[in-house]
Amino acid sequence: MHNYFEFLKNVYFFRELSDDEIKFIQSVCHEKEYEAETVIFKEKSRADKFYIILDGTVEVWKDYDEDYRDLLAVHGKGKLFGEMSLIDDLPRSAAVVAKTRVKLLYINRADFHRIITENSSIALSVMRSVSLMVRKSNETFVEGLRARNRELEKAYRELKEAQEELLQAERLSALGKFSSLILHDIRNPLSILRGYAEMILMHSDDNERVVKSAKNIIKEADRLHSLANELLDFSRGDIRLNMSIVDLVRFVEEVVNPFKDRFDARGIKIITHVIFKGPVLIDRERMQRVLMNLADNARKAMPKGGEFSISVQKKNSLLSFDISDTGIGMSEDVKDKIFEPFFSFSKDGGTGLGMAIVKSIVEAHDGHVFVESSKKLGTSFHIEIPIIS
Repeated sequence: MHNYFEFLKNVYFFRELSDDEIKFIQSVCHEKEYEAETVIFKEKSRADKFYIILDGTVEVWKDYDEDYRDLLAVHGKGKLFGEMSLIDDLPRSAAVVAKTRVKLLYINRADFHRIITENSSIALSVMRSVSLMVRKSNETFVEGLRARNRELEKAYRELKEAQEELLQAERLSALGKFSSLILHDIRNPLSILRGYAEMILMHSDDNERVVKSAKNIIKEADRLHSLANELLDFSRGDIRLNMSIVDLVRFVEEVVNPFKDRFDARGIKIITHVIFKGPVLIDRERMQRVLMNLADNARKAMPKGGEFSISVQKKNSLLSFDISDTGIGMSEDVKDKIFEPFFSFSKDGGTGLGMAIVKSIVEAHDGHVFVESSKKLGTSFHIEIPIIS
């Protein structure tokens, strides 16, 4: 056994002890070495000794055997570890692993208890040292907590700034896309309006041509009005319904009549089945826009003709609309994106808001809209909204 008197005298645990007391402690010390990465003791193991580091370093780990383990501390020469479990007689609260080759002094459990039982000054020194260690540990914990809080606050500010920058970029991107779509959709009817107005001026004495041009102007003006309504509903986000009592036979007629000429021009047959005639309480204008959007999409999907049908019936307490066409249908990818804002797969153009607005209007009525479609086999939309009694 080497003479560790001077070494022990400088260990903080024993600084207040007399030379005789230091010699007494040295008499029960034992020496042991561990290679790097050796586990000196495991978490939750029974405490049978405490250690003083003569040379090298050790690491203190929480949940050492787990993937989420945490390094609590690194101790070097002159530091003690493992004493708390001897004092409070509880299992080890952490694992200790040799970081480097380490040389230790250790005192067995029985010798430690005998020392503090038989020598009050040593016991008092141990108590003071443990108290100091706990205070320092608390201060370190609080300072670490404050440092982590400062880091979290900084990270939160940076994240918030990044989110604001991202939102701003998304707004600008959406605004650019939105503006491009709006300008494209407005420019076409404006050009048509100007063309028909010029024809009226050129052929003002031809009453038949004037009437025809005027009707076309009204039709394009209605397109602009419908576009404006779509943009307003989208920009508002939250749709406030204007409920009224509606006769469903007349309601369906008002939907299909404006499309008859354009459907006839493409060889599209219109079929209506109003099995349940109402009356019902719905937002007439907006629900008409829902069916008109679906009818216009069906027209675009049948460039070579086909059949378009609207069926209205009552299913228990639900008002059910089935809108079908025999057009080109949709792929699964298109069907998954059909209700996304700005998404459009039609070659005829559009804002890409029509189906998003269909969904929002139906949901504003506390209803649901479903789509069934296959390529070359047509498309069916099913709308169900509660009947308000």
